[in-house]
Amino acid sequence: MFYRLYSGDDAKSHMEVDYSPPKSMDASSIVFRKHEAGNFMDWHVAPRRQFIVTLQGQVEIGLGDGTKFNLGVGDIMLAEDISGQGHTTRVIGGSERISIAIPVE
Repeated sequence: MFYRLYSGDDAKSHMEVDYSPPKSMDASSIVFRKHEAGNFMDWHVAPRRQFIVTLQGQVEIGLGDGTKFNLGVGDIMLAEDISGQGHTTRVIGGSERISIAIPVE
């Protein structure tokens, strides 16, 4: 499933589910990430516009209004919340999470 995480006019992060990405976007690199089960990152914004693809494990994305989204293997999220309050991330389940980040222009 495709998701889009973005900053709203209220300076909070919001999630669009069933996002339809553009057919083509320029990418400059790819970064592999590994986080252990239970890893938690407190409030933060995306460092740049980037696609995040989960290859293994599951992650919970927390928003300022208390909403949480669970993304798993094969889910793709365009992270565009580069300002405002940001979001939290927590690796859920019993296994590590492996993902790739693909910065886009």
